[in-house]
Amino acid sequence: MPRCREEHGRVTFDMVFGAAVFGVVGAAIGYYWGTTASLVIASAVGVAFGFLIGLLGGRRFFVSIVCGALLGGGLAWLIAGMGAVPLGAASGGAMGGFLGVQLGMLMELRKQSRESHANEPSPSEGENPR
Repeated sequence: MPRCREEHGRVTFDMVFGAAVFGVVGAAIGYYWGTTASLVIASAVGVAFGFLIGLLGGRRFFVSIVCGALLGGGLAWLIAGMGAVPLGAASGGAMGGFLGVQLGMLMELRKQSRESHANEPSPSEGENPR
């Protein structure tokens, strides 16, 4: 259940964390566009999206993006040097977000499957299970 339902009218950690993560992503995108206006606008859009996703309770999603960005940046640094770190971090963050969403969906599907199997009545002896 999203945290926003527990704390009406309050700014939660998820909202601030999301705004920070997406604000940095927006700043990186704006930096590549090359103008100060693009940096400010992309950062503002990123903060707004991050805040809204945090409102919906996307903490695992944000953590997967940060982990992917760190791993992607580190791998790019080892392979190609410091110049490739921003690109590696951006690519790693995108892959981390994608994998985080997919993993979350698979975990939820497994949870639902276990709950449905636990609620099914077991067939009695002598009954046909069909």
